[in-house]
Amino acid sequence: MASSIPLTSITLPGHRAPAAGFEAPFEMLGACHERVERMLGLLAKLQQHVRVRGWDDSVASATRDVMRYFDQAAPLHHEDEERHVFPPLLAGEDAALRQVVLRLQQDHRDMATAWAAARGVLASVAQAPPAGWAHFSPQEEATLTGFARLYDRHLREEDGLVYPAAQAGLSPQALQAMSADMMRRRGLEPA
Repeated sequence: MASSIPLTSITLPGHRAPAAGFEAPFEMLGACHERVERMLGLLAKLQQHVRVRGWDDSVASATRDVMRYFDQAAPLHHEDEERHVFPPLLAGEDAALRQVVLRLQQDHRDMATAWAAARGVLASVAQAPPAGWAHFSPQEEATLTGFARLYDRHLREEDGLVYPAAQAGLSPQALQAMSADMMRRRGLEPA
């Protein structure tokens, strides 16, 4: 008998969040990337679980966690980057860096489109799957895997190149304004 794949080991409820707050906006952005990676890992685990064991309540729970993250947190994170990280780099003199940022902006648009398709696949099993459903179809698997793959290069370029360049160019006042805006858009009171 196939062993169960522990889907709950990386779900949102009860997970230990990285210790970063909005007072350090780039550290918070980095912590968001860690959460993205955990959610993509959870997505891969739930796909594997379905292949091996089929649908059960742990699949529904993991699916809802992934959907909640990419419905709520990911769009706010992308907006943080579009509002505060990308503009100074696009206005800068480094043409190669501008090209990277333009590609990252296109990634955000592509991710939104890919998420809509992936979300549709996940929504079909977030409760009980339709009668007769046994597993994700090859097309559904490709949709979920394709969505996850969009993040790989994107995260590496942001963490390794774009975030350091943007942070180095922002004044303490700009970082404080960035922090306050990130908090306000999440319904929190800036410090």
